[in-house]
Amino acid sequence: MAEPDHTSARPVMATQRLGTTPADLARAGEILAAGRLVAFPTETVYGLGADATSPEAVARLYAAKGRPSFNPLIAHVPDLAAAFSLGNFPPLAVKLAKAFWPGALTLVVPATPTSPVCELARAGLPSLAIRVPDHPVAQAILRRAGRPIAAPSANRSGHISPSLAAHVAADLDGIIDAIVDGGPTAIGVESTILGCLDDTVVMLRPGGIAREAIEAVLGFALKDAAGDAEAPLAPGRLSSHYAPEHTLRLGATTVRPGEACLGFGLPLPEGAMPHLSLNLSERGDPAEAAANLYRHLRALDQLSTTGIAVAPIPAHGLGEAILDRLARAAAAK
Repeated sequence: MAEPDHTSARPVMATQRLGTTPADLARAGEILAAGRLVAFPTETVYGLGADATSPEAVARLYAAKGRPSFNPLIAHVPDLAAAFSLGNFPPLAVKLAKAFWPGALTLVVPATPTSPVCELARAGLPSLAIRVPDHPVAQAILRRAGRPIAAPSANRSGHISPSLAAHVAADLDGIIDAIVDGGPTAIGVESTILGCLDDTVVMLRPGGIAREAIEAVLGFALKDAAGDAEAPLAPGRLSSHYAPEHTLRLGATTVRPGEACLGFGLPLPEGAMPHLSLNLSERGDPAEAAANLYRHLRALDQLSTTGIAVAPIPAHGLGEAILDRLARAAAAK
């Protein structure tokens, strides 16, 4: 079988717009079960769903996103029982699953020999990334689909992740089969990903659940995984990711002429122009900042002419995830 072309995707179809009525959610599940692509909201960001058991469906997803096929996908399921059927969960992984699922946590565990998730979705790895999302729309669609659903962020690969259905349409209208509009996402950054492949736990990607909350459950400090940007063990670890068109300048205490400003707290950095500025959180709340991050980046990318100056953001709580996304967004493409 020839490798699918992941380099481009042109509008080829009329993308259905679905709401959150029972009939619409049933329709979304049916489209996924038929091997087609549906974008839907989770509590983190909008995901682009495909049947994770079908290589053909996963190949369509890769092509729609323009995503490198060595970047593994997260299998989404509606409950813990479904998750435990897909992977071999070490004791610490079971503890984390019971503490945080459903929720914004992804666990990477060894795949079972009988796991139905296809090798293409796992990027050829013996491990599998699994999540149980905490969103009623996602839950309803997953139950209707009746199989694990691969659902990376619903945008072109490397672009800013979507927190609104309109963001999905801006990247994928005419390319995917349907978009379910469930309103703005609550958390606004992707899930935290932990590697649980032996007797320890490592942080693969900070995200919607803070390191401190995870460490409180585990009773020990998390270690960060060694770099794997050339062959990632988990999604979101490519060095350049989540990128706007304009250059980001991080930790900026002043704003240069022509730059837009992404603020955090008050006052804004010196030189910020009101018509070119958005504040992630005037009160300096990392949770509010995470919810606003991708929406504000998209808006400032439209306003900027030379770049975006990003105010300093503390690294505690969800600030760690925000800084991770901004660092990848600022990396050379």
